[in-house]
Amino acid sequence: MSKPRIVSSDDWLSARQELRTKEKEFTKLRDQLAKQRSELPWTKVAKDYVFAGEAGEISLLDLFSSSSQLIVYHFMFDPDWTEGCKSCSLIADHYDPLIVHLQQRDVAMVTVSRTPLEKLLAFRKRMRWTFPWVSSFGSDFNHDFQVTFTPAEIEQGKTYYNYETKPFPLGEAPGISVFAKDEQGDLFHTYSAYARELETFLGIYRLLDIVPKGRDEADLTYGMEWVRHRDRYGDETFVDPYVQLLTEVPEK
Repeated sequence: MSKPRIVSSDDWLSARQELRTKEKEFTKLRDQLAKQRSELPWTKVAKDYVFAGEAGEISLLDLFSSSSQLIVYHFMFDPDWTEGCKSCSLIADHYDPLIVHLQQRDVAMVTVSRTPLEKLLAFRKRMRWTFPWVSSFGSDFNHDFQVTFTPAEIEQGKTYYNYETKPFPLGEAPGISVFAKDEQGDLFHTYSAYARELETFLGIYRLLDIVPKGRDEADLTYGMEWVRHRDRYGDETFVDPYVQLLTEVPEK
């Protein structure tokens, strides 16, 4: 952090008011973006996706429950991993307590991962979450919504993620997708976001952005290197699996 300017109360107020003008401009732009987002066209879901849930097989339609809108968080959890992604876990820490409130606004929210269900439920218990979590293991769902990549795609550097084709170091990626259900029971895909767009759902960054040091991530290998599973802060045995992978990704 650079050395702060120490000024009088009047000068501080003047600087704060100047910043407030920009903040209000940003708020208005955010409202415009939200309106434009809600007006995106829909595309019909062509496949009958089936997941493994706690009560057995469950369809994408069933995930809506009594709501007409569904948010799916694509949580990174490769079948070969022993635990879920630490950054996805941070996001889950944010939305887990909000689901009861979303339900009051005609919105259901579920988490989907490609690993077998028993792994998901064990990790959910460890992290003390309560949100619905289903497994897409053996399904095309993750690949169809651009959050799982084949070994060939990774090797050739032709992974399609965040609306562009580029190299990606892992077979799994984070994302969020939104679906809607009409009165006839037809399902539609209305929105998806990936990569840094997911910061929208990280309230911790909204708080870090108002303190003097900000995010303080400039000297890290990548922005979220500091993040741990919430039960692993202070664990000196923790080894970040992403650092080496990110440094090995070829530049194209």
